[in-house]
Amino acid sequence: MKNVTYTKTGDAGTTSLVGGRRVPKYDDKVEAYGTVDELSAYIGVLYDLEGVSDAVKETLSVIQNKLFTLESHFAMDKDTEIAKMIPVLAEEDVAFLEGKIDAMNAELPVLRAFVIPGGNMRASVSHVCRTVCRRAERQGWRLASHEEVDAIDLKYLNRLSDYFFVLARYFDFLVKNDEKCWESDK
Repeated sequence: MKNVTYTKTGDAGTTSLVGGRRVPKYDDKVEAYGTVDELSAYIGVLYDLEGVSDAVKETLSVIQNKLFTLESHFAMDKDTEIAKMIPVLAEEDVAFLEGKIDAMNAELPVLRAFVIPGGNMRASVSHVCRTVCRRAERQGWRLASHEEVDAIDLKYLNRLSDYFFVLARYFDFLVKNDEKCWESDK
């Protein structure tokens, strides 16, 4: 069997959703699942950074798998047969993130100001993941304004951005960096 990377079917500015319907590449569904895909790619960068513990890597792997599920939700037509075969996210998936957030927060100092991204590469990439996740959530809400979107998918993205915020703080904490905070009087 031949390995084909290109299909040429998108050359006219359209792409296929899961189920086969063709839509413009700027369609809200494409924007939503494309942004989740971008987030997953940045998570891959974070995963590959030196100094990321095996425990964090394991969490990031779980997250990437959940994001593929979420991406497929955004990419499919709900009324197709294939939609019945796609796994769903559950409250347990959100609780998993909350457990990771709580565990890191237990070690962190109380947050007293807005944190300016930076400090070290792991923290910085975590902040990039957070901001791309927030955009994915906004794209999901835009899609939900005119199409059926599972509420748990949007809740998962919201909690995931919180996870990346706390992870960034945690990475700074591990290397004993003082957080750079916004000073409103400057």
